[in-house]
Amino acid sequence: MLIGSHSIDPPLGLAPMAGVTDKPFRQLCKRLGAGIATSEMTTSDPRLWATRKSVRRMDHLGEPDPISVQIAGYDPAMLADAARYNVDHGAQLIDINMGCPAKKVCNVYAGSALLQDEALVARICEATARAVAVPVMLKIRTGWNRENKNGVRIARIAESAGIAALAVHGRTRADLYQGDAEYETIAAIKSAVSIPVFANGDIDSPHKARDVLTRTRCDGLLIGRAAQGRPWIFREIAHFLATGETLPAPSAREICTILVEHLENLYAFYGERQGVRIARKHIGWYAKGLERIGAGDATERIPEHVLRATINRAESADEQLRLTREAFRETAALAQAA
Repeated sequence: MLIGSHSIDPPLGLAPMAGVTDKPFRQLCKRLGAGIATSEMTTSDPRLWATRKSVRRMDHLGEPDPISVQIAGYDPAMLADAARYNVDHGAQLIDINMGCPAKKVCNVYAGSALLQDEALVARICEATARAVAVPVMLKIRTGWNRENKNGVRIARIAESAGIAALAVHGRTRADLYQGDAEYETIAAIKSAVSIPVFANGDIDSPHKARDVLTRTRCDGLLIGRAAQGRPWIFREIAHFLATGETLPAPSAREICTILVEHLENLYAFYGERQGVRIARKHIGWYAKGLERIGAGDATERIPEHVLRATINRAESADEQLRLTREAFRETAALAQAA
């Protein structure tokens, strides 16, 4: 899959998620098979670019190519300036957010709220695409609500305005994350344009990934919530799409190694105090998603309550790491006794 001159191989991406796809998580997902990992949403308001949060979100030092940055806003000139600013700070791809359904974003007429104004969509896409020499992508939903599904028209507007690739979450803004993703609408959008299209929504297994590609004929897939606590999903999907074979699930030991690496990178990136706090939600996702993991012919069971205790008890990095390792040692002991 090519976006401009950038080869996305495999054609699997980590979908941008506020509060989730920070630099440590992006790097981890890329190492575990994602072909592209887009940053958290960054503001187009220049008054906020120097804040601690924005500075961290614009830190891409050491990330493997291509470096993809998502920008959000409603003013074409401001979004064009934000694109230039991020390219000057290392971005190789710019992604415009018109998919976020959050009230605090839509209430300021950004994110998926923009889908209500097709003329504004055109001005934003044209201004941003003209502003930078790197490819500009657009993330959208299928429409504002089920009565106003204008995803096909938005896609054509975007292509005419110079957008290099699309990502489509298969729900309307009103649907939030409820109900089934509309793969038929994504398929209609893909057939309406000649630029690359990512399908997004409810892709949580290798078999589902193949099914979505077959149904939509899209060029690639974006994985969002399914990667939380399960960053190895990218290599699982990539291997299955390439060979038709299912990889064995990672062992408790490998998952512990991945999780510890993730925690240590969070501490290094945010500092110990904030890193410990941010790590709690990630440990929770790992705990929730690791009810069953395979190890040869045995089945290891992660005691979720043990990892939950790690979240609640740990106040320092050393304690958090110790409790995490202890939880996985208990899991291994349970598996051996089974």
